[in-house]
Amino acid sequence: MEGLKNNPIVKAIGTQRLVALIALIVIYISFGLLNNKFFSYATMVNIFDASYYIGFMAIGITFVIATGGIDLSIGTVLSCSALMAGYLNVSKGLPIVPTMILCIIIGALFGLMNGLMVSKMKLPPFIATLGSMMLSKGLGAIVTMSQSVTWKSSTSDEGWYRNIFRINSQEGAIVPTGFLLLIVSAIIMAIVLNKTRPGRYILALGSNLEATRLSGVDVDKWQTLAYIFSGLFAGIAGVSYASIYQVILPGAGSGFEMDAIAGVVIGGTSMSGGNGTIAGTMIGVFIISVLKTGLPFIGLNTAWQQVATGLVLIIAVFIDVCNRRRKG
Repeated sequence: MEGLKNNPIVKAIGTQRLVALIALIVIYISFGLLNNKFFSYATMVNIFDASYYIGFMAIGITFVIATGGIDLSIGTVLSCSALMAGYLNVSKGLPIVPTMILCIIIGALFGLMNGLMVSKMKLPPFIATLGSMMLSKGLGAIVTMSQSVTWKSSTSDEGWYRNIFRINSQEGAIVPTGFLLLIVSAIIMAIVLNKTRPGRYILALGSNLEATRLSGVDVDKWQTLAYIFSGLFAGIAGVSYASIYQVILPGAGSGFEMDAIAGVVIGGTSMSGGNGTIAGTMIGVFIISVLKTGLPFIGLNTAWQQVATGLVLIIAVFIDVCNRRRKG
């Protein structure tokens, strides 16, 4: 076991990330063996489609979890942002570019609110973001009068925005351009988290908040920034969700936060904070996406998808707890 841990490849990737990567490969191959149609290009596109909104949310919430916090509002912030911005586009004629920007800004504002409640008002992150979850869910329903909002179709004059995440060629081929955008975003935010001063301070908050404060770091500032990142990427997830699925239902994002949190924890970010890995988060996200896409191929419905996600999350947290006990 010690020899495995000292292996340079294992050191470079990280033990938990390596385990998650192997699990992803095994799960993917298993679904394909159970139903060979799972290995089709169309299925791969569906996996990518399911990964975009989960992936963007997971990137943002990695920063929050790295501080030792939690953000339960990102799922409903996704739907609230897409509902409010989409409503202004459809009903008030707001052009599509300002609509997308507004969607992201709304998400960032919710993140700012969460950050201030946690850092300045000293509310527990669970309570603060639970309140924001209820607020964003209700606000989206109020603005749209509990009606669904349909973003512009790909055949409309402003339908080009849908090509940002998926290009449907005239020959019928589908190009999942959102995958490239997600990976580029992950690389940028991995650099921010691990190679910049804000990232180092955010990780330090999770390791020991009081020690970081006593060292002269403005912990409120960096704690708030972590939540802004979470809200910002929830807004981006709202744009990606609208681009792929077009129709936004009130409360559509409820439960999405669990998928994102599961992806983060599966990837190796500790729920107690102090470490974070965007690369691991992406592996975790694709495990969740493969499960969501693969279970229907073997005749299991949405309820079983939730069961599978819950079990994977419990196992990941258990592994995290065992690792912390061993290190402690």
